[in-house]
Amino acid sequence: MKAAEMVASIEELQGAALTELAAIRELEELKRWRLTYLGRSGRLTSILRSVSEVSPEERPTVGSVGNRTKQLLEDELSGKEAELKDAQLLTLMGQEPFDVTLPGRPVRMGRLHPTTQTVREVCAAFVSMGFQVVEGPEVEWDKYNFEMLNIPKDHPARDMWNTLWIDYRGYKGEHPMLLRTHTSPMQARIMESTEPPI
Repeated sequence: MKAAEMVASIEELQGAALTELAAIRELEELKRWRLTYLGRSGRLTSILRSVSEVSPEERPTVGSVGNRTKQLLEDELSGKEAELKDAQLLTLMGQEPFDVTLPGRPVRMGRLHPTTQTVREVCAAFVSMGFQVVEGPEVEWDKYNFEMLNIPKDHPARDMWNTLWIDYRGYKGEHPMLLRTHTSPMQARIMESTEPPI
């Protein structure tokens, strides 16, 4: 093949490749286009492999045209790929342009549970009247929960239906621990540990 014929075939291939590239709308089609023209067994690659058939004096000219065409097709391929990816991203985002450099949207703060809000309001009301708010253990001793409040051993409040006893036995074999059944144990604890007036 003569150099002029080879240059003409490269230019013809370039025109056809650019026309096809302009019509591509999907990334899959773009992959096929790349394999057709720029792949290992692509059309441009086959032409460039036959440069050795041209006379040594004409090889630089043909090689130069081939390399320019290859570079042009690769640049156009990159541009088209970026364009299709941008279009795909816009479709995913609902057609709205999106600036990734913008700061993120603020995270909405949570709120207190209505029960917690009510407890705090009630506590604040009592504090404003001069009362003291004290928190205590939820697992309480029998001593503070019943004995110091004059609730006898045979009182119905101590039975298994109204009280949740902890599976722990004291040195006398009794169950001295339970889940606190009311708020009075803290009153007993404060009276025991604080000098009057309370």
